[in-house]
Amino acid sequence: MSASTTGSNTSGRRSSPEQEAAATMVAQARERGLDLTGPDGLLKVFTKNVLETSLNEEMTEHLGHEKNQADAERESANIRNGTRQKTILSDAVGEVPIEVPRDRDATFDPVIVKKRQRRLGNVDEVVLSLYAKGLTTGEISAHFADIYGASMSKETISRITDKVIEEMEEWQNRPLDAVYAAVFIDAVHVKVRDGQVANRPVYAAIGVTLDGRRDVLGLWMGTGGEGAKYWMSVLLDLKNRGVRDTFFLVCDGLKGIPEVVANVWPQAIVQTCVIHLLRNSFRLVSRKHSDALKKDLKPIYTAPNADAAKNALDELEDKWGARYGAMIRLWRNAWDEFIPFLDYDVEIRTVICSTNAIESLNARYRRAVRARGHFPSEQAALKCLYLVTRSLDPTGTGRTRWTMRWKPALNAFAITFSDRWPAAETY
Repeated sequence: MSASTTGSNTSGRRSSPEQEAAATMVAQARERGLDLTGPDGLLKVFTKNVLETSLNEEMTEHLGHEKNQADAERESANIRNGTRQKTILSDAVGEVPIEVPRDRDATFDPVIVKKRQRRLGNVDEVVLSLYAKGLTTGEISAHFADIYGASMSKETISRITDKVIEEMEEWQNRPLDAVYAAVFIDAVHVKVRDGQVANRPVYAAIGVTLDGRRDVLGLWMGTGGEGAKYWMSVLLDLKNRGVRDTFFLVCDGLKGIPEVVANVWPQAIVQTCVIHLLRNSFRLVSRKHSDALKKDLKPIYTAPNADAAKNALDELEDKWGARYGAMIRLWRNAWDEFIPFLDYDVEIRTVICSTNAIESLNARYRRAVRARGHFPSEQAALKCLYLVTRSLDPTGTGRTRWTMRWKPALNAFAITFSDRWPAAETY
């Protein structure tokens, strides 16, 4: 006897009713020569049967009686009134034609497949995910045709992605925490067609909360090149949304940022990213001297204090100044924003010496931008980058889990900034 008739599987354990039903359906499909998958396979037939059965059950509950079993003394005269054909799109099996029951009074409002619903399950989320990865509406349409055998117009895909615009605006204007341990800022450049294709900066900011969570604070589309003047409007926007203070603001050394930060958060300390300084240094030197310079630069950014770092820079200038004066000037011009982290314990140094906290996010943004090439409008570009952010945090708050290295750092923050920390917790 087969497992389906005995109710047991080959291991001797009793099958569940669901397993028995599935085994029966698979056996029947094989007898009929029906594929399990594919355009007309078992999964599509099963989906159609489940949906139609559920719709009929909903109609029975709506009317209060089974088909052709209405009580003659009932108060309502409403009865079934045939069916109408409808095709829905499933992310599992593609297009599924179904028969939706109707009632004479047209008061039936189904739940499993709602009125005017054309897509089933997570199709919208699949579209948004593909858009976030940089695919165009045409490429997404072709993807659905290839994978699901289903047609989805570019206009439909645009309507799906446009649904997030209101959500994006709400996210962009949401209230923020009063105090952040550190705020990291950077800009990515996207190509936008505005008459002609041009590079446009998109400003991004991440704040690390006092409990160690990374909070993507927002995205702002700028004009022209990245500049301190526009960063002023970004930081003022953050302040207007509730950010009263941050202990550190970490950036890539953009000129004019210290003055901007001082105007918005007077107590905040501006820290230049050491990684950017090193990267820019090696752009100014010959590759054959890179290894030697790596060794000579290390005593500067690993110095125990600012005085020791200055001595190391002087030694670097004595050795390399004649050959690479531009590199020495780079360090001296950035010195006031480079040295702040040297005043703190190693736990704090580790997390504020670079913009790594935002670089991982920017890497995801850049992947989506490269895949897309250019965007037809500013809104399309922001929508794509917002969906990348949303994919990291489906709750929509923009927060991701804190990393383990922030735990000791926050303990050190609480001690170092003990005069401001209690006030921060009461804002």
